[in-house]
Formats: sequence, structure tokens, C-alpha cells
Amino acid sequence: MNTPVPDYLADLLRNCKAAHGGELADYIPELASADPTKLAVALTTLDGVIYSAGDDEHEFSIQSISKAFTYAYVIEELGLQRVMRKVGVEPSGEAFNEISLDKTDEQQIKPKNPMINSGAITVHSLIPKAEKSCRAETVRLFFSKLAGRELAFDQEIFHSEKETAFRNLSIGYSLRNFNILESDPVEIVESYVKQCAINVTVKDLVNMMSVLVNDGILPRTGERILSHKTVRQVLTVMTTCGMYNAAGDWLANVGIPAKSGVSGGIIGVLPGQVGLAVFSPKLDRYGNSVRGIDIMQQMSRDMGLHLLEGVPSSRVIINDHDVKQIKPEVIVYKLQGVLQFTEAERLLRKLQDEKQCNHTIVFDLSHISLVNDVGRRMLLDGIDRLRADGHDVALIDPEHIIPDAKTDRDFEPKIYEDLEQIPD
Repeated sequence: MNTPVPDYLADLLRNCKAAHGGELADYIPELASADPTKLAVALTTLDGVIYSAGDDEHEFSIQSISKAFTYAYVIEELGLQRVMRKVGVEPSGEAFNEISLDKTDEQQIKPKNPMINSGAITVHSLIPKAEKSCRAETVRLFFSKLAGRELAFDQEIFHSEKETAFRNLSIGYSLRNFNILESDPVEIVESYVKQCAINVTVKDLVNMMSVLVNDGILPRTGERILSHKTVRQVLTVMTTCGMYNAAGDWLANVGIPAKSGVSGGIIGVLPGQVGLAVFSPKLDRYGNSVRGIDIMQQMSRDMGLHLLEGVPSSRVIINDHDVKQIKPEVIVYKLQGVLQFTEAERLLRKLQDEKQCNHTIVFDLSHISLVNDVGRRMLLDGIDRLRADGHDVALIDPEHIIPDAKTDRDFEPKIYEDLEQIPD
């Protein structure tokens, strides 16, 4: 059988293509010519498996999504306290391109947070500058390492944005006036603009996010890239400031730490569970992708991903000893903990190894404490897929953790109290 996650993502895009509204980012000429029909989504699991749909090979400039990863890099290089002396963490409640300086006391003035332009320019200025390359090149190399491939600057986007960067230059001069920037603001702003012009796909973004999902470890290699403290700091600021002056609505309706960019990308990270990326170029009045928000809202709702759901994550099937062939034609999958999206996805991925035959597959739910709606729906979908491959399916469910086990194809599996009841 095949896992239903790719089908779900494809259906998600079909259902969201009808969303109307929004405008292209016309204040950057090159972005104003973007194809408004492009639409893509990607997802990464805790162990780095990637699913994607739509225009998932289409490259677009990372723009402000870069702020989250650059913030992580600078904290890791310099330490949080040094970065905090230059940039705060308070939501601004203002547009992304407002100066938003916070007077913390009579002696200190600093940008309110690193997700608005004044804070991001300041963070960029803290990147240790290599002798023969600009700070943006340091960022590109770091992003490439996270993405697992060589990323490149979009020179047309860079020059288009540099030639119209009057607002960012005014922010740069203001920051220099208060000695927040310690060197030439023109050089810093141009390098920051180049950082925003790094091209990515949605699959690149979820590869990059996997290090945030996995507490600083890059699952593809097992290498620790970021400390736990750095990951926590970045995700905290993404939660409160990542969607600019729409952060409150986002937290209430989606509930996932996120960051958007004016090219139409949005990333969302639920630590220890999943990373999400969407792309659609038309923006709302806050600078966030209209269809991207629709897709993220639906994924959060469908998969139970709101960070305040209050349901702990617990792995279900991971070791071979959880799968036993107790009789010649009977295979038992012992599940334990909770069954929500993360665990259901891993279970269905494990079931892909089952060959087409006439085995009876038994799911032992006797050690499951909770099944949320998406976990239930994914398990029942998996049952239909197993039956299509020739298997019979039964449940051990003494506590009736799944009260209505009827699948979409009207199959009702037999339910037993324990393994002893399963007939030969």
C-alpha cells in the first residue's frame, strides 16, 4: 500500500486553488512579474521524510523567510546574549518595513524584534564578515547546508530589489544614527537584500526546517547544527512576530510558529512533529500569501497541529519488535501512546512494506491513550488501502478508543478484546 499523505497534499491544493484575492508584491519590480498561478506545498516529518505537491520544483526568492534562519545562525555564532543586546523580541504590531525601534532605557535603543526589517538588517550586520566574501555569501552557504543542495542568488531579483531599496536604506541610516549598525549601512543593506534573493523551492524550505523540527539536529546527516536553546529562541520569536501585524490572527487560527516572505512563501514549524512550507505569490495587505494562509489553516485543522491543542506526542511504531507474526497468516502491529498526525504518518509509512497478500493485519490499540480525529481518519484510510492489497484487517480495542471504526469504503473491521480471541 501507499501512504495517503501525497494524495492529501494534492487534494489540499485542488481545494485551495479557488481562493481569490491578494496582489503581487509590486513594490519590487521583479516580483511584480511573478506567475500568480504557481502553487506548491511540502511537508517534512521528524525523521526528515519529505512529501510535496504542486509546483514543488519552482524556485522563488526566499525573502523574509531568511530572517528566521539567519537569526539562528547569528545566535549560534555569537551567543544569545550578544544578539539580544542589539535586537529585542517584542512584537511590533506594525508593518514589516517600519523602523520600530524600542527604547529599553535611557541609554539603549534597538529594533523590537528580528523578524521586521530593522531587526533583520541589524542581525545581518552581526554576521562575522569573511575577508573575501560578503555576509550574504556566508548566509547562502549556511542555507545550502540546511537544504542539502547548492542554493544560488537570483541576480535579477537582487538588482531589482537593490534599485528600489529606499525604505531599507532609510532604516539602515537610522540604525547607524543610533549606533546600532557599526559600519557602512549601504554595504549592510545591500548584503541583506542579497540574502533575501536566495532562490529556494518548497522542498528546500522543509529540508531547511527539519533542523528546527528536530531540535537542532539535521535528520539527513544526524549532525547537530543548532543548540536546543537556539531552536527554542527562534521558534519563540517566529510564534510572536513571524507573521508581522497579523501574528495574533495567525496564532489563533493556525497556531504554528511561522515566517512569511513577500515572494509568497510561508513556513511553519511544530517542534518534534512536522515542518510545513507553502508557496503562492499573491499577498494580503500584511504581506502574507493569501492561498498560503488558506492551506496552512486547513493543514493545521486537518492534522490537529495547533500548538495549544495540549496533546503530547508519542511515537507509535518505530522498532521491528512492535510488529509480530503471531500466527502463519496473522501480523500484529502494537501501537502505544497517542495517535495523531505524526504517529499515523509513521505507521502508514511502515505499512508500505507490507506486500500484497492475504495476511490478516491486526492493530493492537490496547496501549493507546488517545486518538485524535486526523489519527483516526489516517488509520481507517490505511485499513482501506491494506484491504485493496488483499489483506484482512482487525482491531484489538478493549477500551473502544475508536468508537466508530467504519472506513470510507464501508468496511468495519472485527474488534477483539485481546490477542487470544483472534481465530486461527
